[in-house]
Amino acid sequence: MPARELRFEVGGGAGEVSALLELPPAARWLLALAHGAGAGMRHRFLEAAAAKLAARGIATFRYQFPYIEAGRRSPDRPPRLTATVRAAVAAAAREAPGLPLLAGGKSMGGRMTSTAAAEAPLPGVRGLVFFGFPLHPPGRPGTERAGHLAAVGAPMLFLQGTRDDFAGLDLLRPVVDRLGARATLHVVDGADHSFGVRKSTGRTGEEVLDELSGAVVAWAAGL
Repeated sequence: MPARELRFEVGGGAGEVSALLELPPAARWLLALAHGAGAGMRHRFLEAAAAKLAARGIATFRYQFPYIEAGRRSPDRPPRLTATVRAAVAAAAREAPGLPLLAGGKSMGGRMTSTAAAEAPLPGVRGLVFFGFPLHPPGRPGTERAGHLAAVGAPMLFLQGTRDDFAGLDLLRPVVDRLGARATLHVVDGADHSFGVRKSTGRTGEEVLDELSGAVVAWAAGL
């Protein structure tokens, strides 16, 4: 079933943005899924991840941030990004009112989702999913970007590659440990920030996507 194209209002002068609802017939969850800083909701990783999740009963509501919608390269300021997350969650709930909600995203999209949830709980959202949480810029290790996570009350799933230069596991593991039972870390062996793997691993991108979608389903089942 092809994704359905939608639009929703962000508010605060940001106007409307586009969204894609992929709703399989036997869906058990709906994930509001934000894109990363450099690409929109139609990025090939998000397209492929949404298809894998749909095959496992997780619907997705992918959406644009206003700067991408307007054709700009530089991300909006955090208040506008978090407002978009909040508006997207509300729009997703309206489109599939019978499904329990998850929210998250790829890289920056995941961090803006957690930032929004730290400011105030996202209505109806039972858990957050991060596809490559950007703990720090490449080559500049640190944990300052994780400071807000202590204020997130919802369960969190961190999906992280061992070669992710945006999040050294030596720094991310202690962050997750400090969050206690609210946080789960699933490590994808050999994957980089985009979840690409080298041929020498003997794994394919398809297999990595199967692992990621399976990890989301297993985690959601325990919520």
